[in-house]
Amino acid sequence: MFISIDQIRDSLKYLEKVDSFWGITFLKFKQLQLPVGNTIEISLHSEIKDFLENYYKPCKESAYSYRCFRLPKNEKRWITVNIYIGSIIQDFYKEPFRESLNKFEEELNHRIYGILQQALNYQSNDDLGWKDNYIEILKSCLYNNQVIPAFHLAVWIYCEKEWSSETTPEDIIQNFKNEFLLNEQEINQLFDISIPDNININQLFKDKVVSWEELKTVIGKPPDILPEEGALTYLEIQGVGAAKKLCFEPAERLSLITGDNGLGKTFLLECAWWALTGQWANLPAYPTQTASDDEPVITFQISGDSESDTESISYDWQLQRWNEIKNRSTIPGLLIYARVDGSFAVWDTAKQYLSSSSRIRNIEKKPLPFVFKKDELWNGQKDENGNTFINGLLQDWIQWQSRPDKYPFNTLEKVLARLSPPEEGDLGILKPGEPVRLPYDAREIPTIEHPYGTVPIIHASAGVQRIITMAYLIVWAYEEHKIQSKLIRIEPQKRMVILVDELEAHLHPQWQRAILPALLDVRDDLASDLQVQIMVATHSPLVMASVEPRFDQRVDKLFSLELVKSDLLGNEVQIEELPFIRQGVVDSWLMSDVFKLRHARSLEAEKAIEAAKVLQLSDNPNSEDVARVSNDLARYLSEDDRFWPRWVYFAEQHGVDL
Repeated sequence: MFISIDQIRDSLKYLEKVDSFWGITFLKFKQLQLPVGNTIEISLHSEIKDFLENYYKPCKESAYSYRCFRLPKNEKRWITVNIYIGSIIQDFYKEPFRESLNKFEEELNHRIYGILQQALNYQSNDDLGWKDNYIEILKSCLYNNQVIPAFHLAVWIYCEKEWSSETTPEDIIQNFKNEFLLNEQEINQLFDISIPDNININQLFKDKVVSWEELKTVIGKPPDILPEEGALTYLEIQGVGAAKKLCFEPAERLSLITGDNGLGKTFLLECAWWALTGQWANLPAYPTQTASDDEPVITFQISGDSESDTESISYDWQLQRWNEIKNRSTIPGLLIYARVDGSFAVWDTAKQYLSSSSRIRNIEKKPLPFVFKKDELWNGQKDENGNTFINGLLQDWIQWQSRPDKYPFNTLEKVLARLSPPEEGDLGILKPGEPVRLPYDAREIPTIEHPYGTVPIIHASAGVQRIITMAYLIVWAYEEHKIQSKLIRIEPQKRMVILVDELEAHLHPQWQRAILPALLDVRDDLASDLQVQIMVATHSPLVMASVEPRFDQRVDKLFSLELVKSDLLGNEVQIEELPFIRQGVVDSWLMSDVFKLRHARSLEAEKAIEAAKVLQLSDNPNSEDVARVSNDLARYLSEDDRFWPRWVYFAEQHGVDL
């Protein structure tokens, strides 16, 4: 049996009131059997280092130790072994301690080790022993005169120790006393060896040792451990935008976002981008004029495989900006955002974070640009010093195509083919052709082969150019991430988030039926182990119909933004998760709860049919009204409209022949 995570969590609360000296230096001195009234030779640095390695380094991959004790102001719990030992030695052997004790009274290390000097005999840095009255002196060092809770300290010390099934709390304390050679006077004067009243013996142990994955949810991660990759799992927006409060829980794989114009689909994607990156892709989202001082809050959660990182960020009214997102233990994967204005945003954590002493931290300088207008994506972008951020589609395409191994051009070809319109369409597969030269342009220009000829991509249609840009950016971003990860010596991320606003923009209906399933499969062209989360805002019933064969309730969700009337609050925007019901045909999608059209016809035809229904339900319709409505129906409906059979019979019954 092993001590449970619940007991460790509870015991840590009590250790926060204990000075670190008792859990580290004192216990090590006891293990070393420092003599009373005499000295022995020890290597303080190596002995303390060994003790920290054994008991205070829960993450074996880290160079940091965890201090679960009371800390001086502004000190951190995670600290490197050398820094911690250095602070002990510096304070311990500082000569003017007795004269300057008052000066350091508020500083834990100085106070502890100043008193410790009085309790120890030492002839040199390596010769130490206890003075005869050391217990009396150490007792005066107890914080608020509170003795050390032996049980809770033992819980931490033995968090990885295996116990027999008959073990009791008393056994844990006895083992602690024996291992650290605590004598009766030390126990009586310095320690509390009683069993806490709130111990639940049924929850004290569990079958398996507490893993680092469990423990880090309680104590956090050391600063040299890379943040875990995660996906957006929760976004709550309050006092901002059209809605008083929105709660959005994206799906693991695909989130479809629908709703009328002006209700906040783009706004929701912009906030999702900000939550994932900490930067706004465009103008920041500002609070509403009616919001209270403490109401504007954006809360989000990024969840990885083993942990979640939840943040609630408030708005600073005085500075007129959102407070900064703190360093977090979970970061997003590679992000690509196709914005409705034709620009694209890319966020690569390998570029936005720098490596320093084998750890990733937020850079203090201005972050690298991540929003690129179409011209910048095609022709490249440099900073004021001439540093290149992106070569651009035109240059990269030619360079990739001219390489002997065609890499990553072969990947670009696959992604282009996947994102192409259906083969049965007039346009066909987007297949790269040979580069060409154009008048007055010294560059070679990439081309696309259409059924009617080869077209330079700068002359391609708006729809083709948008898909070409998206394909290039997906390949470029992933390849750049791999290169940058190699440069800073970290493993490439295994997660990608793709945000697309109005996926159907500029696309023919045939293409609208193919683009989303293709986007779901694009990971297969990059890496088989890549996890992709996609959020798409759309107005297209064809996009909705296209995903019917692929929609999986376990990993996909459908959302709708709606204007809801409320007696108390007036009209307000709400987001609702809708069940994904396969409609079969596009007409049915138009009249579903997603788009809510009454008819899949023109407005005039809809009005004519509604007028006809009113007549059919009336008690005594006259022939003149029936004839007038019949004329309207004949004007606006097709000859084979399915409404005709029921109307023809009704009209004939009232003397109107059609």
